[in-house]
Amino acid sequence: MPITVKDIADIFGKDVFTGKGFYCGKVQDLEFDLARFKIRSLVIEAARGSFLGKVVGGKKGIVIPYPMVQAIADVVIIKHVATPAATEDAGELAEEEALVETA
Repeated sequence: MPITVKDIADIFGKDVFTGKGFYCGKVQDLEFDLARFKIRSLVIEAARGSFLGKVVGGKKGIVIPYPMVQAIADVVIIKHVATPAATEDAGELAEEEALVETA
């Protein structure tokens, strides 16, 4: 997925969201493949209480491989990744909703 950027510095500090609209944090750094003149990955500073912040726990950030990036414009959109913890939370919510509906 080639992308045209006028100035690479414009990517720093952009808000990052998943494809499902969950806020993750901000772009903190980039990793380049200088042999191929491509971006290898984005380093995202996870915001406290955000989807990504819950996934990484006490860590400050995470490295996202560039193939996971879906779009870069006013914000950066990455592919949504379901975690086992998120799946368990969704299962618990579904069970609670089923109990409420039957009551």
